Amino acid sequence: MSETLSVREALAKGRDLLSDGGVEDPARDALLLLGSVTQADPYRLWVDGGWLSEPRLSHFWGVLEERAHRIPLQYLTGTQEFMSLAFRVDQRVLIPRPETEILVEEALRLAQFREGPVVVDVGTGSGAIAVSVAYYCPCARVYATDISLGALDVARNNAKAHGIDIVFLQGDLLAPVVLKADLILANLPYVATGDLEGIQPEVQYEPRLALDGGPDGLDLVRRLLDQAPGKIKTGGYLILEVAPGEAALAQDYLESTGEFQGVRVVNDYSHRPRVLVARRD
Repeated sequence: MSETLSVREALAKGRDLLSDGGVEDPARDALLLLGSVTQADPYRLWVDGGWLSEPRLSHFWGVLEERAHRIPLQYLTGTQEFMSLAFRVDQRVLIPRPETEILVEEALRLAQFREGPVVVDVGTGSGAIAVSVAYYCPCARVYATDISLGALDVARNNAKAHGIDIVFLQGDLLAPVVLKADLILANLPYVATGDLEGIQPEVQYEPRLALDGGPDGLDLVRRLLDQAPGKIKTGGYLILEVAPGEAALAQDYLESTGEFQGVRVVNDYSHRPRVLVARRD
């Protein structure tokens, strides 16, 4: 006889399984996973109840098991919201974080004062930054680079899903960019190599290439700061996300180049230094 369970029963079992696995919010994750499996609004599922057939239950138990092993929820549902837009994500790209919206908001604020601004997103990953800027600032000409062909494939699909025209370039940092930008944006890997083993279990499933920032977390940041002056217009801006504990070091290095002025720090939602904004002399 095929197994059937009510939605409430399945969710209760799912919650217990995820709780045993140490998942932070097991009830929420079980509900979102069931919504993904059934392709239904998860909260309508909770309200309406009903029954689940054996094939759907089997699928649900499978993704619950993966989540209990701490595979990120976003990789299992295949989506993450960023700047009120839905982005497809998988294990080829870093999952967009809410803190990175601060970088996009700064870019949009500065872009509004320029006519047809050229914007370059360095290390685009899922394309969340580039697509968001292009979506909310349609007059911008947006370019996005990444060294990973897999990441660029994800980013292109996200741009297409939102009807956005972006030029994607494969290469290391700014190397493939041949024009000068009004705005250069970057959320580069900034976890110190020695800290990678201590990060939370979910993050360990994300691509190391998108996390490892070298011995002090600033290897790629320094390289970008060395390249940026030749790729940014006079009066243009560099907007860079960094780890809170590395902000002071990154700011010192940025100011030591002598190429930028008026460096300022924007705090994140927890009042920690998160984004550096600097104007090209």
